[in-house]
Amino acid sequence: MKNVTDAFLSFGHWPFAGNFGFNTDILATNPINLSVVIGVLIFFGKGVLSDLLDNRKQRILTTIQNSEELREGVMAELEKARVRLRKGEIDADQYRVNEYSALERDKLNLIRSIYTTLEQQENNNKETLHFEQQRALNQVQQWVLQQALQGALGTLTSCLNNEVHLRTINVNIGLLGAMQERTN
Repeated sequence: MKNVTDAFLSFGHWPFAGNFGFNTDILATNPINLSVVIGVLIFFGKGVLSDLLDNRKQRILTTIQNSEELREGVMAELEKARVRLRKGEIDADQYRVNEYSALERDKLNLIRSIYTTLEQQENNNKETLHFEQQRALNQVQQWVLQQALQGALGTLTSCLNNEVHLRTINVNIGLLGAMQERTN
């Protein structure tokens, strides 16, 4: 401890000139050496340090500027992508509407076609039914007429004999003669 105190007291006491040698007292010489080294470093290193700091500052500013440019480019691309997305959505909606319209139109055309086909089928069925009814009616009429003719023929043959037959002919001849006289 005594050495420490002596070192601080020796600051106030300087040896006389002409006495040159090594000072072995570390505590007394260290602050002087450090102050000289720091002074030299500040004097000569100030330019180098400011150049390093300026370079670092310039790189940071360049990096920030590049980042801003990249950000602007990315934002422009993002906006273009949004515009393309909106256009795609509009196109998709338009396509959906067009396809839905075409689907509805095809559906209506199919319904009309089916309705027309059904009407034609119904008309054909009606015509076929009418034709079959007419044919059945004609067959029934022919059968009834044939039965009536057979019945009338059977009645005539059973009721007519030669005498009735001759009388009928004479009456008819008389009627024809009377009609001829009136016309003359």
